[in-house]
Amino acid sequence: MPLDPTVAFVLDLMNTNGTASMVSGTPEQAREGFRAMTVGNRDVTQLAQVGRVTDRTIPGPAGPIPVRTYFPVADGPHPTVVFFHGGGFVIGDLDTHDDHARLLCRDVDAVVVSVDYRLAPEAPFPAGYEDCVAAYRWVVDSAADLGGDVTRIAVAGDSAGGNLAAGVALAARDAGLPLAAQLLIYPCVEFVESDDYPSRVENAEGYFLSAADMRWFGDHYLQASPREDPRASVLRAADLAGVAPAVVGTGEYDPLRDEGEAFAAALEKAGVPVVARRYDGLIHGFFGLGFVSPACAAATSELCAELRRLLDR
Repeated sequence: MPLDPTVAFVLDLMNTNGTASMVSGTPEQAREGFRAMTVGNRDVTQLAQVGRVTDRTIPGPAGPIPVRTYFPVADGPHPTVVFFHGGGFVIGDLDTHDDHARLLCRDVDAVVVSVDYRLAPEAPFPAGYEDCVAAYRWVVDSAADLGGDVTRIAVAGDSAGGNLAAGVALAARDAGLPLAAQLLIYPCVEFVESDDYPSRVENAEGYFLSAADMRWFGDHYLQASPREDPRASVLRAADLAGVAPAVVGTGEYDPLRDEGEAFAAALEKAGVPVVARRYDGLIHGFFGLGFVSPACAAATSELCAELRRLLDR
């Protein structure tokens, strides 16, 4: 179907003023541009309301990891969602994805722990992945203190964060640790060049995330690491059986659409319960565009509802 009209208008503005691509300069310039695009344009009065928000650090493999925890308005017990932000493993932070975490907290009725993992190129793979595994393990140990229980923990993430969430879900299975669900929002799951994903060509230009962006992010993140490493290219994991039930959301005009849907199909083939939703007319990043697009807001609401259903079982 055609692009959602509101999304098309936003894309036209971005393409006109040059903010659609953030990777023409240095990583630091890209980070500043992304913060300006997100935090700088955010109307705080439109943010999802939560009970309270706290900042702290937790132990990590290379030093303290900053996390921000969001608590629902009503008293618990609540499930807990460990959230990993997107940004190609190079950009993004707790502030750029504050709106995502708030939506999850409110609409899933969950405590949300948002993780400020290390970024590339300063800390290339597997640094960010290892931080996310450590944060998940900390949440498992701290579930009661957070007002929840260990039987209702989920991981969630958008884009690069979806990749990290899927990787943590595999690590949780391998370690025999509890994980009730995973929410993968337009995840990147394959770093190897392939002709198996037509969306990488169909949506290579003009839809916010470009093919050039993906290469730039991947080069900074993986550097000398093998692109086949299943901790990064999670679609290449030898065995997906036994991982947590998944909700996978993709957008029609996203270059990552086909690999995300291939991952959902691979999970299902391995016997994992999967809810896969493709949102026609939408682009990469739709989870953060609900404030301008009713279609994006509806997609976001549905994905949160599907995660809540898994955690309320």
